Amino acid sequence: MHRKLLIHAICIIGLFTVAPATKAANPHNLPGFAVSPHYDEQILDLTIEPEVIVQINAPAADKFDPAKPMRLVIFALPNGNTIDQTVGKQMTEGLDWHYDIQHIGAQTRVLRNTLDDCNLVVAYLQAEKRSWPHWRRTQENSNARIVEIVNALRKRFEGLECTVELTAHSGGGSFLFGFIEASDPIPNWVTRIAWLDANYSFNAEKHGKKLATWLNADGKHALGAYSYDDRDVKFNGKPIVSATGGTFRRTEDMKTFFADPFKLKEEKLESFKRFRSADNPLELIQIDNPDKKILHTVMVERNGFIHALTLGSKWEDRVAPFWSDRAYTEFIQP
Repeated sequence: MHRKLLIHAICIIGLFTVAPATKAANPHNLPGFAVSPHYDEQILDLTIEPEVIVQINAPAADKFDPAKPMRLVIFALPNGNTIDQTVGKQMTEGLDWHYDIQHIGAQTRVLRNTLDDCNLVVAYLQAEKRSWPHWRRTQENSNARIVEIVNALRKRFEGLECTVELTAHSGGGSFLFGFIEASDPIPNWVTRIAWLDANYSFNAEKHGKKLATWLNADGKHALGAYSYDDRDVKFNGKPIVSATGGTFRRTEDMKTFFADPFKLKEEKLESFKRFRSADNPLELIQIDNPDKKILHTVMVERNGFIHALTLGSKWEDRVAPFWSDRAYTEFIQP
């Protein structure tokens, strides 16, 4: 698989009202990482057995400040997508449309240009068959292996203050549920869990209590689940979800479970409903879909990753409001 990451540097002046990330006093070169010719991002490609492809993307050496805490964001890829496609690039004639539906690379660059209190590192995780649900079904002790994978990635940054944030789109949500099922309790160093139309497998008995305990363990722990009304959507005349499946219904289940103990309050915005906790960074969103469109990737494209990573922080909605126009266009690599 060809997975060479080419990133084009573009200097943006005045794009945001907040100051861009400043350079570290001394360059911090991460051991084993290569330097991209564009943006000077530090990149490490790995293969973790069995059949897991990883690319870790860190800030440029002169922007990586080891005195600041590091946020290791693990992004489990959606079904059928490669790491290159998930990073994204500018569309040209004949280019596969998958390169234009997530843009996690560009959204990460916007965050790095804005957040001044951390080093943001993203680890893209791709199952070799491009399906985390398939990987979990076919690998022995798959949930325990997921925990081992996360621990191995975290261990690469020993000596740095490092927290882990688990995020996913689509079938990548299965990776997150595997980690939860194998963790009792969910470690305190996991500070954020976010499903971008990816909570298909939520089960109150399997996952609810663990998530509630984890949320209450630290007021900085943040949980987000983002879905759209997929119940009546059809593709080629056939429903895309079963009569009991889909992320909209699973978000309903999450609302039922979290409503009372976390004092969820409903807020109706123009295009979606938002349910938020009064005391914790907990947010559940259900996007309206009166035209019954497939919005599966649109919520990621419309600043979903940016919003999920700023939920509960001072940066929320200052970087890019959820479900608004792309805030990262100038950071998409050619």
